[in-house]
Amino acid sequence: MFKPTIGLEVHVQLKTKSKMFCSCPVEFKAEPNSLVCPVCLGLPGSLPVLNRQAVEFTIAVALALHCQIQPFSQFHRKNYFYPDLPKGYQISQYDLPFSTDGYLLIETEEGEKKIGIQRVHMEEDTAKMIHGVSISRTSGYSLIDFNRSGVPLLEIVSRPDISTPQEATSYLSELRSILRTLGVSTANMEEGALRCDVNISLAGGTRTEIKNLNSFHSVRKALEYEIKRQEEILRGGGEVVQETRHYDERTGVTIPMRTKEEAEDYRYFPEPDLVPLKIEQTWIEEVKKRMPELPEEKRRRYRELGLFPAEAATLANNPELADFFDDCLSLGAPGKEVANLLLSEVLKFLNSRNLAITEVPLYPKNLVELVKILGKGEISSKIGKVVLEEMLQSGESPGEIIHKKGLSQISDSDQIRKWVEEVLRENPEQVNQYRQGKEQVFGFFVGKVMKLSGGRANPEILNNILKELLKKQ
Repeated sequence: MFKPTIGLEVHVQLKTKSKMFCSCPVEFKAEPNSLVCPVCLGLPGSLPVLNRQAVEFTIAVALALHCQIQPFSQFHRKNYFYPDLPKGYQISQYDLPFSTDGYLLIETEEGEKKIGIQRVHMEEDTAKMIHGVSISRTSGYSLIDFNRSGVPLLEIVSRPDISTPQEATSYLSELRSILRTLGVSTANMEEGALRCDVNISLAGGTRTEIKNLNSFHSVRKALEYEIKRQEEILRGGGEVVQETRHYDERTGVTIPMRTKEEAEDYRYFPEPDLVPLKIEQTWIEEVKKRMPELPEEKRRRYRELGLFPAEAATLANNPELADFFDDCLSLGAPGKEVANLLLSEVLKFLNSRNLAITEVPLYPKNLVELVKILGKGEISSKIGKVVLEEMLQSGESPGEIIHKKGLSQISDSDQIRKWVEEVLRENPEQVNQYRQGKEQVFGFFVGKVMKLSGGRANPEILNNILKELLKKQ
């Protein structure tokens, strides 16, 4: 058995108004090369100025990941030559990073697992390369968009504590949730705001790196393939080459890019145009006071309300949904009942339309009202689903919808008895089956009566009358 050892290097674009070392705005999908200046173009004579907001965001992330924020850190020049880096080096951090020695908790089948965080440090993003083929298909071309050049980045490096592809995606999901809760990044992988490099080795083998994975699906599939590939090499008596590989989405395989560079290949040296960073404890405390409740804390609180771990995690890892849920709780709603509606019908509606809860006219007070109406038995759960879908589209209260559409529950015993008698009269074969001991037919009768009543018959009264009439010979 070759046990995998996995570590992740995650790059996160920070949601600041301006870039890391200049005043150019940060804007996704802007016209190419429209948000640039001499600093982010790397022109001679330009000087960087550090973005204070980026430092504050980094403090918040470091605190959320239980890291030790270093009182003294330093920027370095990471030298390499590539078209997306016009000045020939990237401003990053090397042996004196911003923060170290943290951890992140993930949920596994065996319970909570602690994944160590080796370091969280700041750097600048590179320009974006766009590769293509000419119309004649006879030659290729590459374009460069410098809008991304200089965008503030965090590099979050885990320790090799991850053992499975599932744990890797759980780690990324939890990290994304933290970043979104803090409001420091959109963490949208499809926009490149969160990108992941994977380091993996099997027991007895050599580490390889898979670069620039941009979705949870890609991370999981790339790891599954690479584990299988390395295992086959080791079982055959071969050696795994230390190299950087690329995951091909189309074929589902990893392919070699280059042999792995070591740190010394980058010829790091201190950035002479930026003074070292000294972070006072008072600044850290100010940021800590402004931090929201984190997903880890939310999960614990939700479990205390009686939610299952998976339910608590789904809510806590969706900041907008968690805020909506908490607003419902503040109105005195029972947590379990509200969670049931949010995690079933509401999420089903949102996911089918690729919407967030902030993009539909559903209000906490209206959902709380619906929970109370259902609790009193004024409408059936089936009608409740109809009402909720209308609420999600119209923004009306459940009371208004029930009145307008005549959906209130019917509790008139005489009317329900008439429906039951009609159903039994029209289905004599099923009646005989029930009286001969086939009790599962009972649900058949309930469904028929509910259909006759338009789903409005009081279930408790219906069940009692149905049992009574079925006992009669």
